[in-house]
Amino acid sequence: MATFFGEVVVAPSRAGLDEEEEAREETPEDREIRREIEKKREVEVLWSCAEEPLVCSRFIVAIGRNAAAFLSSFILDSVCWEVVGVVKLWNEWCRTSSTTNVLPTDSFCLFYRLISDPTVLLCQCSCYVAEDQQFQWLEKVFGSMQKKGLQVTILSTCPVADYKTQESTLTLVSPFLKALKTKEFQEQVCCPLLEQPNIVRDLPAA
Repeated sequence: MATFFGEVVVAPSRAGLDEEEEAREETPEDREIRREIEKKREVEVLWSCAEEPLVCSRFIVAIGRNAAAFLSSFILDSVCWEVVGVVKLWNEWCRTSSTTNVLPTDSFCLFYRLISDPTVLLCQCSCYVAEDQQFQWLEKVFGSMQKKGLQVTILSTCPVADYKTQESTLTLVSPFLKALKTKEFQEQVCCPLLEQPNIVRDLPAA
């Protein structure tokens, strides 16, 4: 059960399971195919800096094309940042190349470090991260960073049609900004909090 609004709670579910599929034994060929697909879908994080864990005080993550474009236009449009890492992944909607070079491309999640303060990191994630890859993404990205004193800010967008409100969405001034925060975050937020029953989904929620 959630202790506060906005907390992510995973409930066990057997929805969609077919008893016949459960009872069917997996053949060696099935196991080999499954292993190959799982291996191909592994998330890989590459850093250009050797230090690990990364000392990080603030980590800003822009997820989705709109959020990534906002980051490019208003924050990264200067020479104050350097690319220090990349996430490579393969799924139904994202095909990264086999290169190990850290180069800007829409297929990657890119990490930038503020030159004047190397403890400030940005992540520009404009590619699709599938449901079965989200935990891997989190585990490998945050596994490379020290957690003590780390403040994480997530930027993401969703269609106005998905926003649940008493008033008509036709009268809403768009775009608008809402926030969710954890109970550990004690600072003042820069915009109104997201109202119930609205929720955040996918990688931002994870």
